[in-house]
Amino acid sequence: MHPQSDPPDAGTEQLGTASAAAAVNVTFVKPEKYRDEDFRNASKREGVIRELTRHFERLDKRYLTAGEKLEIAVLDARLAGRYERWQPTFNDVRILRDTTPPRFVIRYTLRQNGKIIASGEETVSDLSYMWRASARNSTERFAYEKDMLRDWFRKRFVELKPPRG
Repeated sequence: MHPQSDPPDAGTEQLGTASAAAAVNVTFVKPEKYRDEDFRNASKREGVIRELTRHFERLDKRYLTAGEKLEIAVLDARLAGRYERWQPTFNDVRILRDTTPPRFVIRYTLRQNGKIIASGEETVSDLSYMWRASARNSTERFAYEKDMLRDWFRKRFVELKPPRG
């Protein structure tokens, strides 16, 4: 585990739930420095962050119980696929390949009635992401990332399984 991050500053975007009773608080720490091109692009960044924050909020409502509070800090992210600018017809389309899985570095703390029941920092990735039938057949934005994050969320905060390694 790494030491706590610096306090939020101008480079931190926090789009947690607006409700006072919200059980999840998601922070994207310095997203303009993430490895993924969409986070470094100011015109795309806000939409990506908003969509992923909504996904975490849906997971919160679906899986967390009363009295549980979850803090998630996304420290780095790579979305599935990469832009292949050398292909003129598809230069603004993410091309999915086995070698371009989604990858998030996440720090988290889950509390139940104020007591920490899970915390850590880990890299969440899915090397076999292209085999996810539900994502492959989805028309939703970031389907591969959302499937991967949903599985991680369930394992870590519902089943309380520790990270591998």
